[in-house]
Amino acid sequence: MPLTATSAAPPANRAGLDRNATIAVVVCWLFVVFDGYDLIVYGNVIPSLQKEWGISAATAGTLGSLAFLGMMIGAVLAGRLSDVVGRKRAVIGCAIVLSVFTALCALATGPVMFGALRLIAGLGLGGLVPTSNALAAELVPAKWRAAVATMMMSGVPIGGSIAALLGIPVIPNWGWQSMFVFALVPLILLVPIAWRTLPDHTVAAMRVRAESGFSALLGVRFRSVSIMFALATMVTLLAWYGLGTWLPKLMQGAGTDLGSALTFALALNLGAVAGSFVTAWGGVRFGTIPTSIVAALLAGLALLSLLTSPPVALIYVIFVLAGVGTHGTQCLIIAAVASYYPDHLRGTALGWALGVGRVGAVAAPQIGGWLLAAGLGADSNFILFGVSALVAALLLTVIWRRFPT
Repeated sequence: MPLTATSAAPPANRAGLDRNATIAVVVCWLFVVFDGYDLIVYGNVIPSLQKEWGISAATAGTLGSLAFLGMMIGAVLAGRLSDVVGRKRAVIGCAIVLSVFTALCALATGPVMFGALRLIAGLGLGGLVPTSNALAAELVPAKWRAAVATMMMSGVPIGGSIAALLGIPVIPNWGWQSMFVFALVPLILLVPIAWRTLPDHTVAAMRVRAESGFSALLGVRFRSVSIMFALATMVTLLAWYGLGTWLPKLMQGAGTDLGSALTFALALNLGAVAGSFVTAWGGVRFGTIPTSIVAALLAGLALLSLLTSPPVALIYVIFVLAGVGTHGTQCLIIAAVASYYPDHLRGTALGWALGVGRVGAVAAPQIGGWLLAAGLGADSNFILFGVSALVAALLLTVIWRRFPT
């Protein structure tokens, strides 16, 4: 049976996208940019942390995984919370937690303190994307929901690109701590704007349902597709966050200096920015799931081609394609989830997919660190991330065939 949104659309969806709704969507997008900055900033400072604190690659991977563990918990809780207390409060609350505890990382005196702060910051980090996307989805006409959800996620690689660009001059001149102090900017500028511009309404407040939350999401009607979306998200995030965490370190291990290694990370994130818009067009033209299958295949094949030791110029192209494919796949999964479920389940469904899917994000830094610590080199990481993308393509194919929209 096709899965479609069955509940009445909010008034903004029937009337079209007005000026206030447009401003609110842009504010939500800016929060996603902030989310993307925080996701990538740790990968940029790993070499500096290892040098200053003398930690191993495995320990660095554990520190990276702590933030993703917090994201996993935060996504599930915040997604459900946004269906209960309102999108606005959930979005702003997540942003405050993320901004404050990320900035406090600059004061960390060692890996234990740093890891604890990253874990708490991860709660806000994980909750910001599903709550922002759920709010934006309610403010646009249904026919544009998938495209807007996809383009919203362009904020993640844009934020990552900002982190990479800042890291090139900031880390050598002012130290890694400065990269975390920048997290105060959204708290000072964006949160007050959000409080004034984001709407207070919530689907849960407008429409009371007997069956809602996780009992409905994992009930007979939605159980299978919910599990499949979570698994597809898991392997996609393993590839995307694994690259985001380890790429500068992997390229340094291949003989490049820190500045050049960060330009490879920049290529990955610029590819992801382009992928957000390319896949948005493809999702509207060909459907979100078919386009996501192609994107995942592109990422997997591009990453595995690194095993052939291509020239430097081609490596840049490969990372651009990997960014297009990995991030584009995740954008399309979010767009598909936003369209598959009724309004009163949208926040819960997005939180579920991203929360459970964060298992892949939690595992990626740790597994990558173990592979490096075992002396298996950069190629072992590229095999892991490339195969993960191919598995995502397989899972999405199953969703496409069994659960048509």
